[in-house]
Amino acid sequence: MNNKKFKKFLGFILFALIIVLIEFLDVTPKELKTSIKSVNNQATKVEKRNIVDGTIEVSFIDVGQGDSILIQTGDHSMLIDGGNNSDGKLLVEYFKSLGIKKFDYVVGTHPHEDHIGGLDNIISSFDIGTIYMPKVATTTKTFEDVLDVVKEKNLQIFTPSIGDKFYLGDAKVEVLSVKNDASDLNDTSIVLRLEYGNVSYIFMGDASTKIEKELLNKNIESDVLKVGHHGSEYSTDINFLKKVNPKYAIISVGENNIYDHPKTETLEKLESLNIETYRTDELGTIKTISDGNDIKFSYERTDTNG
Repeated sequence: MNNKKFKKFLGFILFALIIVLIEFLDVTPKELKTSIKSVNNQATKVEKRNIVDGTIEVSFIDVGQGDSILIQTGDHSMLIDGGNNSDGKLLVEYFKSLGIKKFDYVVGTHPHEDHIGGLDNIISSFDIGTIYMPKVATTTKTFEDVLDVVKEKNLQIFTPSIGDKFYLGDAKVEVLSVKNDASDLNDTSIVLRLEYGNVSYIFMGDASTKIEKELLNKNIESDVLKVGHHGSEYSTDINFLKKVNPKYAIISVGENNIYDHPKTETLEKLESLNIETYRTDELGTIKTISDGNDIKFSYERTDTNG
């Protein structure tokens, strides 16, 4: 059979198969094409499996009465919050000492000084991938300093949506909450949950019990809880704790702070559920490392609290 006859033969077989499918499935050619397209679209929506190769380090950095969380896996780095204004230059030096040159993601959970104070120094000193902040503005110099450096470096601030997912290497990060009500900046906090293999972390920013209650119908069970709002009485509802069911809790808080954080009632809730609690005012920078199955803790006194 020559090449021309073979091509005609294949065309005939393909045409016959389509006729059989149409008859058997009782669909029109247009419906069949649509079905194939639908299947292809569904295939593109299949999430990347959370298979890990290596380790992930999550460090809760001692910035006094504030938050700054460094996440590293492989060659990838992510920062959640940048402490106070006085911590910025110290954090830059600390990150440089770790060999960091770029942050794939920088998240300012909400525009309070103790969370975004050092972000202007950090953004100006490193290559930056994506910046996430809630869509809410303030008139403070701290907030304007961040906007200025973002503009100077020709970058852009993005506001994620609830349910958005992104990857830091093999780690999957999901946005659980973000608001835009400027009347309560704490509750605009970008709340994130990170999965790496079989371990998970949840980062609450300064979200209050109001936000915690909104999260009760979501998948929030996590091994490590970064306690909301430095352990204040306005966060860490008992029902929320039971749903998260963490083995460990981290409180980022300043020694002898004027707010008397963490509150006794918050510590009592954590203790009542046998949750191991670690505090930056007592231990300094708290480091965790995981291979996707186990989590190990270490502590370090870092020069990052300005």
